[in-house]
Amino acid sequence: MKTYSAKQGDIKRTTHIVDASDKILGRVATEIASLLMGKHKAMFSRHADVGDCVTVINAEKVQVTGKKPQQKLYYWHSNYPGGFKSISYERLMQEHPDRIISFAVDGMLPHNHLHDKMMKRLKVYAGQQPGKTTVVKPVEEKPKVKRALMRKVAAAETKAAKKEAKR
Repeated sequence: MKTYSAKQGDIKRTTHIVDASDKILGRVATEIASLLMGKHKAMFSRHADVGDCVTVINAEKVQVTGKKPQQKLYYWHSNYPGGFKSISYERLMQEHPDRIISFAVDGMLPHNHLHDKMMKRLKVYAGQQPGKTTVVKPVEEKPKVKRALMRKVAAAETKAAKKEAKR
């Protein structure tokens, strides 16, 4: 029996809308990361990007437990000497509540060549989704066809047309 490997043409992407209001940050982030990776699908493969698109609404209403609102800090470095920076959870929640969920999901995704592609399919909104209704439609991606392959197909079609013209 052969092992099934997902191909680009087999992937069907759907859009999931996650309401983060009154949910725990870590639990929502693991759910979102699982949807972005495609672990809920039967065709899941670690080496292929088979995940779905995720839209998160009401990010400013997400909850954390314990003393995290006062004690939690987010760190990053600018890659310049002395460029180590940090911001508290409370301040980040006031200024950019959507980034809190983005940072949590970013840390839960695998850090490989698929990471950036998965993060591009994540949309986080602080309130309700602006200007759109919550209708979920499947998104189909067409596989990329190389020019050389297109030329071969065109050449085969012209050969077939010439053979029929001779008949």
